[in-house]
Amino acid sequence: MRLVFGLVLFLGLGLAGFAVYMAKNYIQAYQTQLAEERANRDPSIDTVEVYVAKKSLKYGQQLKAEDVRLTPFPMASLPEGVYKTNEALFPEGDDEPRTVLRAIEKNEAILAVKVTGPGEDAGITSQLEKGKRAFAIKVDVSSGVSGFLRPGDRVDVYWTGAVNFNGTSSEQRSFGEEVTKLIETGVKLIAVDQVANGDTTEAMIARTVTVAVLPQQVAALAQAQSSGRLSLSLVGADDETVADAIEVDQRSLLGLQQVVVEKAPVKEEVCTIKSRRGSEVIETPIPCTN
Repeated sequence: MRLVFGLVLFLGLGLAGFAVYMAKNYIQAYQTQLAEERANRDPSIDTVEVYVAKKSLKYGQQLKAEDVRLTPFPMASLPEGVYKTNEALFPEGDDEPRTVLRAIEKNEAILAVKVTGPGEDAGITSQLEKGKRAFAIKVDVSSGVSGFLRPGDRVDVYWTGAVNFNGTSSEQRSFGEEVTKLIETGVKLIAVDQVANGDTTEAMIARTVTVAVLPQQVAALAQAQSSGRLSLSLVGADDETVADAIEVDQRSLLGLQQVVVEKAPVKEEVCTIKSRRGSEVIETPIPCTN
């Protein structure tokens, strides 16, 4: 009996040890897999809550508190001009809502460049930077890039007219000779006719375009528009180059050289007075008068 009891006890201890060994191996394997998974997992991403649109918003639509919500946004990819607090986005509440300047899609972050200030409408005054003024330029199909201009584009402005003086800093010109000259570069369009929506995609044959320029540039454009014709040249969206001074007249366009006509030498005029002394006539030089 004692032998059987000892055998059972020995067998029980062996099974218990084997169970502990298997459990230890299982736990070690699980911990190893967990450590590998943690090592392969992406690093934690720091986020900050910003306001995004609950629905699609169009140009000219009022932005109210019911149209936005807070959502976590990766700090490393945070765009400039986001709103993090309700006080920053709606300082006066819904009494003075903002207005959408550019289309905002659902779940897109609300950016300062896409909305007006509190209580402002979507007119062109909200698009003028500090120190800038709005100036309208008359255009047609040819001078307005055939209807491909949209608010937000940048253009170079060329002037064509007659030179009403006998000379420039570069060369002598005939009175009334026409010349084309680049007078402004990279000017931003803020409206085409009565349209200030930068999301407009259809082509429009404009009669006027409105640009945002400095007061000194307003004076230059007004003088150029009254004394000649203005033409616009569209600048590429990613083009950051600045055009050099450009001036073209008919001679340079056709490769002609100016013919200089030499004047004949002016013969010196000699004035005399004649007097008679007996039979002799004497000529005495005197100063010439008109």
